[in-house]
Amino acid sequence: MTEYIKDIPLWDRLRSTDKPIVLYGMGNGADMIIEVLDSIGVQYRDVFASDGFVRGHSFHGKKVLTYSEIKEKYGDFITLMTFAVHDAPTLERVKEMSAECEFYSPTVPIAGKGLFTFDYLKEHNGDFDRAYNILCDEKSKSDFTDVLNFKISGKTDYLFRSMYEKERLYEDILHLSDEEVIVDLGAYDGDTIREFLSVTGGKYKKIYAFEPDEKNFRKLTRKTEALDNIERYNLGAWDKKETLFFAKKGARSSRKDEYGIPVNFDSVDNVVKDEVTFLKMDIEGAEAKALDGAGETIKKYLPKLYVCAYHRNEDMYVLPQKIKDIDSRYNVFFRHHPYIPAWESNFYAVINGNK
Repeated sequence: MTEYIKDIPLWDRLRSTDKPIVLYGMGNGADMIIEVLDSIGVQYRDVFASDGFVRGHSFHGKKVLTYSEIKEKYGDFITLMTFAVHDAPTLERVKEMSAECEFYSPTVPIAGKGLFTFDYLKEHNGDFDRAYNILCDEKSKSDFTDVLNFKISGKTDYLFRSMYEKERLYEDILHLSDEEVIVDLGAYDGDTIREFLSVTGGKYKKIYAFEPDEKNFRKLTRKTEALDNIERYNLGAWDKKETLFFAKKGARSSRKDEYGIPVNFDSVDNVVKDEVTFLKMDIEGAEAKALDGAGETIKKYLPKLYVCAYHRNEDMYVLPQKIKDIDSRYNVFFRHHPYIPAWESNFYAVINGNK
């Protein structure tokens, strides 16, 4: 896949520039990017927020400026966006800012360790090539290379070029019916259940919802209480029954941490004793383990698969191979939905003749 990379890797660009570097946004994402900058010996000058969000506060000892103040102070500068966006107005604003200054959205891992660098891509070049060749249509292959280019370069143009509206996914690939038996791994507060039901007109056969975080599970229970024939499990999805540990509670991105809070995990094969027609996984880096733990169910029922591919560096090549290893008849698609950075980059799989 290295032959598809078109730009200078972002971290190399930052090491070599004489331009002032500024951070757009605050919070956990900015903390992670600052940690990376420190590790490669790169300094940032200032932090700014959108003009309407600046309230005279500071971040890491620096006064938070407005974008207007940054432009006046520096003129020519590099912006590193430190947060995720998916709403249309903010995405449009990112386009505008990208036209006004040198603008990047760095990729830092959500789960696992290590940066997604050109060296990482070279090290796993054969793995990425095999994943690329598994993909069953030209749109998937084009989007796959665009997302890789984005992860290496940080340039948002690659994501804007590949963005694919969720509505088209259900029309073009998944074709959900009103007879689905849905297994939702990482159900959060029922948000994707609501998304699925908006497609099926609120009709379905049965729903199994897994959510490991207690606070999120309470939200899920409350927000799905009007639904019939739904089974909710305060469990994480894994390859076997096991107690693991979560870093925090109540967040959209709750994830495993050996020093965190004990949480029960189990496999789909152990828990779901029923036909499954649609299996969704958005489980903060546990997708590979959960596929292993759902292997028998998938082999038996050949459900439609919706597997998120953006939590770990290796997800882009490990997950499609696992799907094909379970059953080689699966057609595997890759799509990136409107989001910066490359969150909501997912694999979708359906059996030949059922797409």
